[in-house]
Amino acid sequence: MKKKILVMLVEDNPRYREVIVLALEQEPGIQLASQFGTAEIALRSLRHNSNKAMPDLILLDLRLPGMDGLEALPQFLTSAPGAKIMILTQSDNEADVLRAISLGAGGYLLKSSTVNTIIAGIRTVMGGGASLDAGVARFILNTLKNRLPKNGADALLTERQMEVLTMLGEGLLKKEIADRLQISYATVDEHVAHIYDRLGVRNAPAAVNKAHQLGIFPSDGHRNHQSGMRE
Repeated sequence: MKKKILVMLVEDNPRYREVIVLALEQEPGIQLASQFGTAEIALRSLRHNSNKAMPDLILLDLRLPGMDGLEALPQFLTSAPGAKIMILTQSDNEADVLRAISLGAGGYLLKSSTVNTIIAGIRTVMGGGASLDAGVARFILNTLKNRLPKNGADALLTERQMEVLTMLGEGLLKKEIADRLQISYATVDEHVAHIYDRLGVRNAPAAVNKAHQLGIFPSDGHRNHQSGMRE
């Protein structure tokens, strides 16, 4: 039997928390393991309840009383190193987006997103993809292109790795990338690991961000790729 995705919710608004709780309760394959109104209490729970199963994914608001989500994010990754972080917030502030991704968030959705989008986002992030609000994705892809000079950065990644990175930026899952490129899932997984290692990042949004900062992506934000090529 396939293991359920265990989710921790860190959200201070009781009404919005109730909406998410109800949505997750009805979703097969996803289980709300815990919910907290502050980051401090959530972190304390992780640190002092070692006998309990750790969450697979943490839904984290940014605007929290006390310690905010950006301050707490690295501490969550330390306290639950196997968990992925998905930001769920009202803030579409560019600085918040960049900070969250640079700190290791695997997804960034706004609270205006539909419940179905949030559920899909959870599955996407758990599948190794990037779950980004459409406006956030456009900002990353269009605004960060020329932050840093290239300095030979193109040599960091092979052409195939560039194809995989571009598809990750489009929100495709590893299995979908494998199908499109007609290569095995294991090969895609290996490419993704090399991409993360060479760029010094830990997830897809950070990889796309770093690629644009380094000037790896051309000015149109995409490289042409032939989906029929094989390894």
